[in-house]
Amino acid sequence: MNKLKFIKDEGSEFYKELNERIEQYFAEKGTHRTGNNKMIFKIILYFSLDLLFYVLMITSTTPAGFYTFYMLMGLAVLMTAFNVSHDAAHGVAVKSKRWNKLLFSLSFNLQGNNAYVWGKNHNESHHLYTNVEGSDIDVLNNPLFRMTESQELKWYHRYQFMYAPFLYLLYSLNWFFFRETLMLLNYSSRTIKVEIPPNEVAKLIIYKLLYIGYMIVLPAILLPFGLKTVLLAFLLNHFMVSVIFVGVLGVSHLSDFVSHPVPDRNNKLDMSWPKLQMATSVDYNADSIFFNWTLGGFNAHALHHLLPNICHVHYLDILPIFRELADKHGLTYMEMPYHKALASHFRFLKAMGAHQTINPIPFER
Repeated sequence: MNKLKFIKDEGSEFYKELNERIEQYFAEKGTHRTGNNKMIFKIILYFSLDLLFYVLMITSTTPAGFYTFYMLMGLAVLMTAFNVSHDAAHGVAVKSKRWNKLLFSLSFNLQGNNAYVWGKNHNESHHLYTNVEGSDIDVLNNPLFRMTESQELKWYHRYQFMYAPFLYLLYSLNWFFFRETLMLLNYSSRTIKVEIPPNEVAKLIIYKLLYIGYMIVLPAILLPFGLKTVLLAFLLNHFMVSVIFVGVLGVSHLSDFVSHPVPDRNNKLDMSWPKLQMATSVDYNADSIFFNWTLGGFNAHALHHLLPNICHVHYLDILPIFRELADKHGLTYMEMPYHKALASHFRFLKAMGAHQTINPIPFER
């Protein structure tokens, strides 16, 4: 991973004042940056729904009931990831470091994916160097998609905006079966090589086997519907999870409004770190109570990137401060309704498939 250097600009002053105002806000409210009673309720709620729907699924008496509870369980697990896993990875779901680590590890590993790999690279790569190829682990070099200007433009990329929705259905299946497994073989579509410690390799394999055990093997053994029914439910669940996951996260950084900065030969960017976050993130319906509750603040992505040490249950309260200071310091805060963010994502795919280079569209409210 290329470590980058930043300059000082208007983003530096914005970030300094933002932290001062946020510190003042929490001091006046007498509350902590970590989760409050609302967050404790959400943790209990989502883990309870995971367990409830699994029990209902594994005790289903009809195929219709089985499919229904299987999908509801998958949705509940995804909501747990959005609302609990993510904040716990940043150490802000609860006050206790030990409990944050446990919540993150439990909720992530039980989805069949490796908590260590995702947490380390999410915090130390994606958050630091957002959208910078060679530094951000989430920048892909996938032959089927062209999402960076350095990638060779193929004839079929002109159609990627049309076939993308179908490939998006496979996102979580690819993550579970191939993404981390290929990392063990030092192969990845990511632009950064990932090395996994031996103990995490063991965990990766064990939890994937456990996941297959309670998501496929156990239902096939205990229920009378047959393996084909269970496998179909497994596939449908992953299709649903994939579409929601990509729909929630893909529009934030893959948009024709955001920048994909390129550092100079000394790995220096011509902007500050706070300005990088503002230039590479799109927020949608940031003040929506519904989205904050269900998506765990993922819709307020620029806010989260700049203030990852704050639990998402506080976002709605600190959002006015964030908007005010961005405007004061002349920084563009890109927020819009979800449908506009989604349209921007597909315009980006279309443009990247048709042109060698593209320039971000100036954002206007």
